[in-house]
Amino acid sequence: MNLVNRVVLVVDDDPDICWALERVLGGLGAQCIRALDGRTALQAARLNRPTLALLDAKLPDIDGLELARNLRMADPGIVILVVSGYFYKDDPAIQAALEQRLIHGFIEKPFSHAEVIETVKDALASPEAT
Repeated sequence: MNLVNRVVLVVDDDPDICWALERVLGGLGAQCIRALDGRTALQAARLNRPTLALLDAKLPDIDGLELARNLRMADPGIVILVVSGYFYKDDPAIQAALEQRLIHGFIEKPFSHAEVIETVKDALASPEAT
């Protein structure tokens, strides 16, 4: 699966992080929708049915993993990545979310464009994403 003409939901309370992720994903052909909080993200997901969501772990109104649960209930097929400077890849909460298949991957802040692209491609190619 690739991102050409696919809708991607980018959720972060930092507009600069959203901008950076939108540029990277837009370069892969994605149509990005930005949300700065969980409430807006849920509304955007209902209206646009994204293929992929990149979620900040700490939002002003909801925890990123709780947002992932809500998105997963609304659309079991959505591919979800957590982007965080709060958690780290080996954090027990992230590992549990990966094992439960709540999320498909993790990107640590600060991130490189290459890391984002690699993690997105790996997540979209995983058997759970089909």
